[in-house]
Amino acid sequence: MKTKILSLDELARRSQQIREAAGRLVLTNGCFDLLHVGHVRYLEEARALGDCLAVAVNGDNSVRTLKGPGRPINPAADRAEVLAALACVDFVTIFHSVRATDVIAAVRPAVYVKGGDYTVETLNFEEQSALQNVGARVEILPLIPGKSTSGILERMQNL
Repeated sequence: MKTKILSLDELARRSQQIREAAGRLVLTNGCFDLLHVGHVRYLEEARALGDCLAVAVNGDNSVRTLKGPGRPINPAADRAEVLAALACVDFVTIFHSVRATDVIAAVRPAVYVKGGDYTVETLNFEEQSALQNVGARVEILPLIPGKSTSGILERMQNL
């Protein structure tokens, strides 16, 4: 499992090898704080879009910036290990910025996947630019209704 967790430099090298072998690397990113069925279905669908799936996990400080002071629930290393345990995930890397721009530029995915809470137009401008520069196709996958980390946390608080 831990062999799936790579530095960004190593993931970039693996991505280059995949491209040279005419393969398609799919990249997605996110917090993945409390892994739930919505995440699993999303990741399985993302994996089906290419030959390998790489997941870039937001580091702890970037999760706090994005989600607020009570987050993350689980530290980045734990979140990466849980993701690496999934059969549909080939590689995991942890990144520490709020946006995945540097990950996109380094990894140069064939396909970049985001969840249905985004549209191509609402993606961060720098990420859009990096995706255009590397020639990645953007896929937006629909959300699984009623399956979200925020919803789980809300239900837990109401117990």
